[in-house]
Amino acid sequence: MVNFTRKILSNGLRVLVHEDKSTPLAAVNITYYVGSRNEQSDKTGFAHLFEHLMFAGSKNVSDFDDPLQRAGGENNAYTTNDYTSFYEILPAENYETALWLESDRMMALSISKRALNVQQKVVVEEFMETCLNEPYGDAWHHLSELMYREHPYRWPVIGLAPEHVANASIDDVRAFYKNWYTPNNAVLCIAGNVRTDEALQLAEKWFGAIPAGPAITHNLPPEPPQTEHHQKTLLAKVPVPAVFLTFRTPARLHPDFYCVDLLTDVLAQGPSSRLYRRLLKERQVFSQIDAYVTGNIDPGLLVIEGRPAENVSPEAALKAIWEELELLKKEVIDDRELKKIQHRFESTVVFSETSVLNKAQNLAFYELLDRAELMNEEVGIYLNVTPHDLHRVANSLFREDNSATLIYVPT
Repeated sequence: MVNFTRKILSNGLRVLVHEDKSTPLAAVNITYYVGSRNEQSDKTGFAHLFEHLMFAGSKNVSDFDDPLQRAGGENNAYTTNDYTSFYEILPAENYETALWLESDRMMALSISKRALNVQQKVVVEEFMETCLNEPYGDAWHHLSELMYREHPYRWPVIGLAPEHVANASIDDVRAFYKNWYTPNNAVLCIAGNVRTDEALQLAEKWFGAIPAGPAITHNLPPEPPQTEHHQKTLLAKVPVPAVFLTFRTPARLHPDFYCVDLLTDVLAQGPSSRLYRRLLKERQVFSQIDAYVTGNIDPGLLVIEGRPAENVSPEAALKAIWEELELLKKEVIDDRELKKIQHRFESTVVFSETSVLNKAQNLAFYELLDRAELMNEEVGIYLNVTPHDLHRVANSLFREDNSATLIYVPT
């Protein structure tokens, strides 16, 4: 159980404070409800660009890292399809430094042509390195395109093409900042060895005077139901063949999401999981195999990916996966197998809550998703899933007309 106090400032900023006296540290996390899904189709990669731009200097702070390091802290950030998160962890007595730094770039980020030019080059280089020059690096470009036609999940977080970021104008970038990086579109979490009353006062001190931005709406085009299987085979500079099998999943808050998440554990969590044990160890169809769910706020994907073993064709490898999925659809999973997975999940959650940074980030995510209280309720939801729930969802999910296949073949 992670206890916290919530206060909403007059400008709309949601502030959550969690006291943890067992640590000498404090974590400050600010999450903005903007990700790649909020971009225009001809101007993609902007949310990821801002992950970099937010460190390029603000009105009173030309170098974000320097004062934080002098306060004994460190920081980082990441971008997803749905949101962007910035965080600092530092000695608890110095956490006001992080509040000052975050408030200054929320209020007055310095978006100069020079700063933009520098970060454009960094992001384009990252695109080239991770997507175009790395084996299988463009997989998400193809998977997104195969599985989505209307929703902006049809491009990955880094963007559709490097030209979108490279050609971004200063006016476009400033407009994106003004619209999304506002107090009424953010959640601020402070966790660690702090006093709640003091933390709330400091949040008001540093963020209370920042004007609210425009009213935020997330009117995204819904993705129509998938009615047929899609497939793409790529001849690429990769060391060995690879297969990706994807399925459309419910949205993050849909009750069936929890079953989908547990199904990925049944398939590929640990050496006793079905795909690992049967296809990698026993039948030696794969040299590597994994399954995971994206967990997007809107309907996302379950992905099974693997590297076929030597002398096993991609077609034979995919056939073996489908055989395992059909078994899941025919037989109700054994209650013992499910309980083992549920308890492993529960212990993972408990272990993650030993970190103040994890608690700050998770509180922000759940508050943005729905309400932070859900963070304390979800373990119970997972534990209440039954074998018949998994059987029903497996039959609904693992259908050929709800899937897409991506195959890499070495040139």
